[in-house]
Amino acid sequence: MVAMYSVGTESLIKQARDIGEVELQKFYSRITKQLTAREHSHDVIDSLQRLHLILASTKYTRRLPVELHRRLLSLCVSSSVEQMTVLTSAVLREALPPSGPGQIYTLQDYCPLNSHTAALVLSQAGCKEDLSALSSLLLRSLEGRAAESPSPTQTLGLTHCLPIVNTVITYSPDSLTEDHVIFLSKKLVEWLRYASLQQGMSSSGGFFASPRIRQPGTVAELDGCVCGDFFTVLCVSPSFSEDQWMNLYSFSLLRHWLITYHNGTDGNTSTDTEDRSEVDGSVVSMVSATSSSSRVLPPKERLREKSLEYCQRLVEQSDRKALKRADTELQKACLVEAVCILDSVCLGDPGFVYRAFPCVKALFGRLSSDLSYSRVLLPIAQFYLNHGETAAVDSECVWRCVWGVLPAECFNQPFLAHEMLTFIRANQLLLKTSVPLYSRYFPNLLKFLAWDSPSLVSDYLDVLPSLVTTGTALELLHSLLDLPCLTAALTLQLRSACFPVSEPGGRGLTSLEAFRSPAYRGLFLFLLRREAGSGDTIDRLSVLHDLLMEAADWPRVVQSAQSVPVLLHVYFNTITTISDKRLLAQLVLVLLERSSLLLNIPSYPEEIHRVFSYHLLRLCKHHPSLVVDQSRELLEFAGITANVHSKEELYTHVVWVLGEYLSVSSDPRCSVDLVTSCFEALEAVLFEVTSSGCPSPRVVTSLLSTLAKLASRSHDLIPRVSLFLSKLRSGAISWCHSEEDVVAIVTRGEELWSLLKLPSVALSVLTPPLVVTTPSWHGDTNTALPPRLRSLTSLTHTPLKHN
Repeated sequence: MVAMYSVGTESLIKQARDIGEVELQKFYSRITKQLTAREHSHDVIDSLQRLHLILASTKYTRRLPVELHRRLLSLCVSSSVEQMTVLTSAVLREALPPSGPGQIYTLQDYCPLNSHTAALVLSQAGCKEDLSALSSLLLRSLEGRAAESPSPTQTLGLTHCLPIVNTVITYSPDSLTEDHVIFLSKKLVEWLRYASLQQGMSSSGGFFASPRIRQPGTVAELDGCVCGDFFTVLCVSPSFSEDQWMNLYSFSLLRHWLITYHNGTDGNTSTDTEDRSEVDGSVVSMVSATSSSSRVLPPKERLREKSLEYCQRLVEQSDRKALKRADTELQKACLVEAVCILDSVCLGDPGFVYRAFPCVKALFGRLSSDLSYSRVLLPIAQFYLNHGETAAVDSECVWRCVWGVLPAECFNQPFLAHEMLTFIRANQLLLKTSVPLYSRYFPNLLKFLAWDSPSLVSDYLDVLPSLVTTGTALELLHSLLDLPCLTAALTLQLRSACFPVSEPGGRGLTSLEAFRSPAYRGLFLFLLRREAGSGDTIDRLSVLHDLLMEAADWPRVVQSAQSVPVLLHVYFNTITTISDKRLLAQLVLVLLERSSLLLNIPSYPEEIHRVFSYHLLRLCKHHPSLVVDQSRELLEFAGITANVHSKEELYTHVVWVLGEYLSVSSDPRCSVDLVTSCFEALEAVLFEVTSSGCPSPRVVTSLLSTLAKLASRSHDLIPRVSLFLSKLRSGAISWCHSEEDVVAIVTRGEELWSLLKLPSVALSVLTPPLVVTTPSWHGDTNTALPPRLRSLTSLTHTPLKHN
């Protein structure tokens, strides 16, 4: 199939879509004849590939001839060639099942059930009723014990039933009735708790096989000891029996089953009948012997009971030293699942919290210092978050480990980063209200983003708002701006541990030498801090940027810088929801200060200035008094001529903000002296930039507009700005070489000059009142506009009546 799609894909798809009905029927007949042969050549595979392309490329689902459908199904079930099985299963999934009397298939037609036919069975279900009927057939095949009556269960493939059921309840949990749920809960109890401890019969044989049939031994633990308790997924054996395989499948299904059908206490108080598995000599564990009357519990409660016992045994087995490395990884995976199942059990019935918490607490104490089990700590943290208050335990040690240790030590583990962010996204509201330490550890949490920003930036767009508080806002802004520096520091941290200071036969990295130098150690330690609260930013930030100059072109650092602007937009959108004027005033100062203190990565400062400009306008629009509060700093920034060229975007917006909101209508505290001082500072800048070089026309027109606005509020200033505007009208613009720019500047100057000739008009136009900038005349009943609109509407929609 790969070869077929590799050349001329579009042409092949077009041919498949344009095939005529007559030609298609001939193709069906040819494939049917090919399938009747005893041996299937490569031509059959080629025909099946073409058939799959034809069926998959059309917008509607086709129905195959009955004979062809039956032969394909027979080949899918019975073929020993994997490629044939895959192809026939793929073809049948793209086709409609046969219709008509006697042509509806039952589950027996798909036997023996395997992974390919299982997918086919699900594809034939067209509605909830079909899924419910399929579930009934599957569960009916599970009625007998796996060890007994092998014919029906083996024919249907017992071990493939549970995965199909799991898929069914994923897409349509309502397909299972209450009787189905109770029945399968009982079967899960049997498979989980009472699987055989004897090894399964090996099917391997050969010339050197012994003629004697040895009695299979007992399964073993991962450390090689003989299993002394009931069978679990962490027991090892050369071969497993069918009930042991069902034990493994049941464990993989268990959490999903509990979440779907056991999320509340079972109200059934009837006594559960004793299962046959309990009285036929099965091993009884020491745990169940001490549990509370589990034999008389309803099915759902009984499953919770056995799930608790199973997970407790897994925790005990995980403490054994595995003989194989792969088994060690299996222990970790099973611990993650076991803690999640314990959490689901306790969510379904809080009464289990007091029995499960000692086990989880002991597990945390054993694993908290072993970073190789880092992925197990997140389910433990979820358990503490959900049930810590119920159990009245102190969870601070857990959060200090999860927030303080894992990101700092395991920031370069992508799976842990994904799971950490998934955990945070799922519990944001609960973390903000129940875990005070959460937002304080944002410097540590940003390390995942700094190391692998392309794959994680979308997750941080959701996580970032929960980290913004009045106490962390300013420090978080500095940390976002220094995210490329953090990326470089993390890279140097890893290199420092793995490589010498200088490369053999070459020169060493200056930044790596600085990282190891005691003189600069404090700068890097601040970047790599784990917790907030030790200061907003670094005093010697420019020194740090110089040390990291060679890191500006490192791919990981460049990718980190590319993610900062979009994160800043989320940050500022969150800040606007915080009504703290003192914080917002400090934020304006940070924008002005940090515009000059950014790591010199190509296009990075320009992108940050663009974000700063946009959100400075938004902040001042929602809080105009900020301009008066921070007028000294804004004027100081606007009065520096160098900012005109190095920060044109931000400078233009600062000038516009001063002209727009430095007025009595925006803030009664705005005095004539403040307007005059602002006018004089900007006037000096305008004369300097027009006499010393070729400034941007955007900056010039922005300065002219602001000076005109300020002059309209203090009429004594009008002659001064009118003098400059008259020079523009006379064509004295030698400092501008572009004809298009000259026209734009002169046009703007004439507009302002004409307005300033009538000061009262200039004031109303350049500083319009609020009622003009936010009109609602169409809804104001005190104006004449609404009656006019209603009259015009009646004239256009109602026919005139003539006498």
